[in-house]
Amino acid sequence: MEIAKTIAPFCLALIMFGLGLGLRTEDFLRVVKKPRDFIIGFLCQVILLPIVAFILIKAISTPTEIALGIMIIAAAPGGVTSNILTKFADGDVALSISLTAIVSLLSIMTVPFIIFNSAELIGVNIIKEISMSKIAFKMFLVVTVPVIFGMILRSFMKNFIISKTLIIQRLSVALFLVVFISIWIEEFERIVSFITRAGFIAFILNMTMIFVGYYVAKFFASGIPQRKCISLECGLQNGTLAVFVATQLFDDIVFMVPTAAYALIMFVTSIFFVLLVRKIN
Repeated sequence: MEIAKTIAPFCLALIMFGLGLGLRTEDFLRVVKKPRDFIIGFLCQVILLPIVAFILIKAISTPTEIALGIMIIAAAPGGVTSNILTKFADGDVALSISLTAIVSLLSIMTVPFIIFNSAELIGVNIIKEISMSKIAFKMFLVVTVPVIFGMILRSFMKNFIISKTLIIQRLSVALFLVVFISIWIEEFERIVSFITRAGFIAFILNMTMIFVGYYVAKFFASGIPQRKCISLECGLQNGTLAVFVATQLFDDIVFMVPTAAYALIMFVTSIFFVLLVRKIN
């Protein structure tokens, strides 16, 4: 727990800095010019995903700690991995980047709101002396500030940054893996026992949101590339951010177990999904 607590903020800040390096003003202007696809993706990820997660933890008899852990990962925005896999799936990469960026920036408000209200409904006491405003401020420091710095640096070194895009993406994935490998190494014995409880519901949530996102987008989005993008954005969450939030609120590893389980599952299911839809035009 201590290793994860120490490195998660650092890794998350670097991941968000990398996200900022890849952002352009066009990514934000796109939302104004073509709001339909963005709104659908936003609603699926920020509204529908937490609602589906809450319904699942109520429908499936889930221990309260695991239940809140599921809500933490459900509240998290999409990660940089979704941008990479959207590209492999021949999806709308520009839409994916816009969704990841804006939902991540808004997460300093949405994540605390979802988690604190979920905790109250589930009946879990957040023991630490930390309020919604305090966790929002901490998230601002490790999410929003690095993104802004990344965008500023890109404006001064545009050609260099563009030429290193693939390296930046790979570094972000590597940092994501560092956080979860550290959790598994430090708490291996406990995690194995917890995974049997958290793995099933994490799998159900992941599969549900991939297909719900896909079919909601099928009826309302503008095309197949957008459908692929929204589906992946719904299924791939920023696990590093979820770990950071969990370590700020709780001292027990059990709250991070659903995130660890979800991280493993989402990689596998998303790769299969990409292979399945890649040739659909």
